[in-house]
Amino acid sequence: MIQYKQEAVDIFEQLEEEFNRTHDNIHLTIESPSEAMTILKTRFIREDYPDIIGIGGEINYSYFVQSDILADISDYPGLASIQPAYVDILEGLEFVPTEGTYGVPYVANAAGVLYNRTMFLEHGWEIPKTWEEFVSLCEKIQEAGILPLYFGFKDTWTCLAPWNALAVGLAPEDVCRQVNQGKTNFTKEYEGIAEKMLQLLQYGEDGPFGYGYNDACTAFANGDSAMFTIGSYAVPQIKSLNPDMDIDSFVMPTGSSQEENILNSGVDLQFCITRACKNREAAYEVLDFLLEHENVQAYLDDQNAVPCKNKEFELTPIFDGMKSYIAEGRMADYQDHYYPSEMAVDAQIQTFLIHQDMDGFLAKFDKDWQRYNRDIIRLAEDYQRQHGEDERKE
Repeated sequence: MIQYKQEAVDIFEQLEEEFNRTHDNIHLTIESPSEAMTILKTRFIREDYPDIIGIGGEINYSYFVQSDILADISDYPGLASIQPAYVDILEGLEFVPTEGTYGVPYVANAAGVLYNRTMFLEHGWEIPKTWEEFVSLCEKIQEAGILPLYFGFKDTWTCLAPWNALAVGLAPEDVCRQVNQGKTNFTKEYEGIAEKMLQLLQYGEDGPFGYGYNDACTAFANGDSAMFTIGSYAVPQIKSLNPDMDIDSFVMPTGSSQEENILNSGVDLQFCITRACKNREAAYEVLDFLLEHENVQAYLDDQNAVPCKNKEFELTPIFDGMKSYIAEGRMADYQDHYYPSEMAVDAQIQTFLIHQDMDGFLAKFDKDWQRYNRDIIRLAEDYQRQHGEDERKE
């Protein structure tokens, strides 16, 4: 197996050791290289395929499915234990509906708003359920002489955190596929997100483009802001700076009704079997081991992750405000998982927030999408001609 999560090397070494200690008929080697995706792509070009890969649910997975590199594992019994919402998220990443299942979602992360629970309790602030309540909360925090939000937008990728959290509630979940099919455009679908991104700026640090992710983590850990618009993946760094900090999170409210709120959650790690794997049964045995309850729990404890397995697990308290959404499967994937890297959407959002030219930003987004997705758009057009617009993967 090659897996891409460098920060999870220690837990994967433990899992590898335990598997080999308890299995005489299979030897498991797990490699966790830096630049794992580059190494994987190089090996694929050379037709030197690992048996199993551990990757995220993002556009590289889409390319691997389209390139016929991954095996259809629809017959794997362990899929029955996976939360259907996460299986749907992976299927949504396919450029066109593709027969079969090509990944086993293992763990997810979640993004919305982290908040200082101690500070909230001291001031009696309530968790907002609507966009209007969220704005009102920010104003109350300002009136108390405290900074409501920290952004750290010097690092362009941090601009994607609030963008994604807003997008799941304000744009269609399959908006990228709809655009590829010529049914809509981003100027129409993303205007509301852009407006709210601009509105958020007035509640953050002065000059947010002068401070990066590390600065934001440090400031939040030191109590310099009440909230931080980032995902659960930031908590380990924040806790390394303030181990005793009581952090919780809530879903970014996007509309005027709580029912409109959707958790921004994507597949952080999934396991795929390559078509070149010569022993599918052995690979399934490895997946069975990884999905054993105690092994999933060990990973969750080590990485502060959300389980994709549809069973009861002990979650870190940072997900207290999101548990009901996770249990109900009321979630949608990160929009940036569909964006081609060539578009540099994170940098585009940062530029937009600096210059605040909404019309120019949205027009460029549509223009660049057509430029960098020509092949995918052509693929979608061919699929529609062959199958008709209304056909959907069952």
